[in-house]
Amino acid sequence: MQARIRVVVAKPGLDGHDRGAKVVARALRDAGMEVVYTGLHQTPEQIVETAVQEDADAIGLSVLSGAHMTQFRRVMELLTERDARDIVVFGGGIIPPEDIAELQKIGVAHIFTPGATTVSIIEWVRANVASPVS
Repeated sequence: MQARIRVVVAKPGLDGHDRGAKVVARALRDAGMEVVYTGLHQTPEQIVETAVQEDADAIGLSVLSGAHMTQFRRVMELLTERDARDIVVFGGGIIPPEDIAELQKIGVAHIFTPGATTVSIIEWVRANVASPVS
């Protein structure tokens, strides 16, 4: 029997715009996933700690502040330090295409840009994040 996919949705840094993150968190929850929304102004350290403590399968980061390279890179570094690179990292925000390619090089699985539907996000998570067998 498959357990439900567990996703930590987080807003790293000083970005105070969380409507999109809340919409995605609710959509994932309504689709049957377990979701932990960390709230605003989280550090990468707090996000990774939450993901490890919650035994998350994925981390979804929402970054609209322009600090996406710094925030995603630090989360990926911390996951490596914690031997937790099995946690799939995806995200969304206003991120230029050239930065998306760079983020994928450091291990970010997918970036959703403005206009992505909640259905496309749910489908991607279901297809790309393995839930553990319980």
